Amino acid sequence: MSNRLKYETSPYLLQHANNPVDWYPWCDQAFEKAQKEDKPIFLSIGYSTCHWCHVMARESFENVEIAKTLNKNFVCIKVDREERPDIDSVYMSACKAFTGSGGWPTSLFLTADKKPFFAGTYFPPFSHYGMPGFHELLNKIVVLWKNDRDTLIKSANEITLFLNKKQENNHEIEQNILSKAVYQFKKAYDEKNGGFGCAPKFPTPHNLIFLLLYGTLKNDKEATDMALFTLSQMSKGGIYDHLGGGFSRYSTDDEFLVPHFEKMLYDNALLIIAYSVAFSVTKNQNYLSVAKECAEFVLRELTDSNGGFYSAQDADSLGVEGLYYLFDYQEIINVLGAEKGKLFNDYYGVTEKGNFNGKNVLNRLNGINLDVDLSEQRTKLYNYRKNRLKLHLDDKILTAWNGLMITALTYLFRVSGEQKYLNTAKDAYNFIETKLIKNQRLYVSIKNEKLGKKGFLDDYVFYCTALISLFSATGESEYLDGAEKVCDITTELYKDENGGYSLNGKENESLICTAKETYDGAIPSGNSTMYFVLTRLNQINGNKRQAQKIEQENFMFREASPFPLDHSVFLLSLLFSETPPPKIVAVCDSTTKAFQLVKELPLYSDICILDKPTDKYKLVKGKTTFYVCKNNTCYPPTNFFKL
Repeated sequence: MSNRLKYETSPYLLQHANNPVDWYPWCDQAFEKAQKEDKPIFLSIGYSTCHWCHVMARESFENVEIAKTLNKNFVCIKVDREERPDIDSVYMSACKAFTGSGGWPTSLFLTADKKPFFAGTYFPPFSHYGMPGFHELLNKIVVLWKNDRDTLIKSANEITLFLNKKQENNHEIEQNILSKAVYQFKKAYDEKNGGFGCAPKFPTPHNLIFLLLYGTLKNDKEATDMALFTLSQMSKGGIYDHLGGGFSRYSTDDEFLVPHFEKMLYDNALLIIAYSVAFSVTKNQNYLSVAKECAEFVLRELTDSNGGFYSAQDADSLGVEGLYYLFDYQEIINVLGAEKGKLFNDYYGVTEKGNFNGKNVLNRLNGINLDVDLSEQRTKLYNYRKNRLKLHLDDKILTAWNGLMITALTYLFRVSGEQKYLNTAKDAYNFIETKLIKNQRLYVSIKNEKLGKKGFLDDYVFYCTALISLFSATGESEYLDGAEKVCDITTELYKDENGGYSLNGKENESLICTAKETYDGAIPSGNSTMYFVLTRLNQINGNKRQAQKIEQENFMFREASPFPLDHSVFLLSLLFSETPPPKIVAVCDSTTKAFQLVKELPLYSDICILDKPTDKYKLVKGKTTFYVCKNNTCYPPTNFFKL
């Protein structure tokens, strides 16, 4: 048994290609069928490593009776949220408007003209514990569609009107937005466990990056300490993979102990940046070690042979969430031996009782410190785990997330001085240039040599950020030239006449409303990142984009003013505007290599390291020489770097 999804390349859609549900991908044919047969549409949005998507698939979409009801009465559409962020954004907004919250799988019912009249997330197959059952819900909607359709149409029209009206922006501009944001973070801070608010706790590393730099540049020790303690607790918790490196998507508890076990490329890219910044601020090797272990996880398990990065690893194995990562007490003893196994269990909080469904999530939250090297035991247990079970890999390559990973590797190169990270970033840059750009347009994704849809705002701004990061780390003009070109195309395609930048732009499909995201969720928004891009290009190239920057700043100020802590990348950009990074040109002497020098220069700076002198940048006394410009002042060249 198979359906139309068998012709797709998305790993998520292919997971549903053998359902008894007669799925369509998002396409004109599906909406034409709904119109012709006078049926409502059931729209299901998710992604391939989503645990609750798997649960609903097993319970409902593989259920023959439920499939019969769907096929008889609805036109059913499956969407991969990672390949169609525009559809996800619009209909997630609708879901939140209907229910007050959102998540995946997102389950919606639409008219043939794409307007939603009911929405939710996960539904069990049949009612229990007060949750409405999916089968009962389907039957109820069938009755309403037949007997009270006017009510459903009215609901669809009202929610569509609301989604379009909510784009209006009448917020007053907050003058002290940076201090207000930090105040909000301090009020939400969990002093005991780190992080902000209560469970579930998402890493949101861009918040931590902002607090680290704000605390450093504004001399606010409390802001810096909040970020550092949070990063420390996350690396001790079960949200961090102590055997293989890398972070899971979020913690289900306040302590960062039990994660939601899927690993996403974007989380780990942003966290590599956060831990690199933490190391640059503190010089504490623990932060650098975590950043490098995250990078090694990505290089080892999420990297394509041609240089691109895959999207994610699943939360489930054999249909059980987290099973790949969980251990029994005796199991570890059996693998490592009695003495070393007990030592390992004590250090990583492993007990016979367990801390998650009778099994153990490895963690270091127990506070036990041992003056012993357990790296050999970790490697042995990692290899055992890898052979014990397999994880599903989402092997599509997304432009936006690859842009984030390139940025992360350039930051890690700069704080570690290890050339392989820069080389890997350059390989990914070449992959995007050769595989994901066609006729000067970025595309969302590629899998099996097949391109996805034309790119969205996030693809352009995250790639532009990657190019700026490569330039800041190398001083090589091709990256800056590329960033300028990408920025121009972004403005051409995505600038919105009502302010800011739309997600879908001029060349992509028009939906029931314009998607325009400004707040930073798990990933920074396209609009806040675009302001960062304009700020950095303006600083590097000298006010070339000042008018654009001011216009976007005014738009973002209005958006961010009520809750600035939700707009941390915009806040980070304001910090860069108030305190521009110094520009440093370092000229190596004959005995010094660039990779030896790079880690000695501050991360918060634009650097250019020359392997040999030029007519403009000469050696002083035949030794390595530094040319530093800061606060609109260029200082005499010197052999001793001092900022």
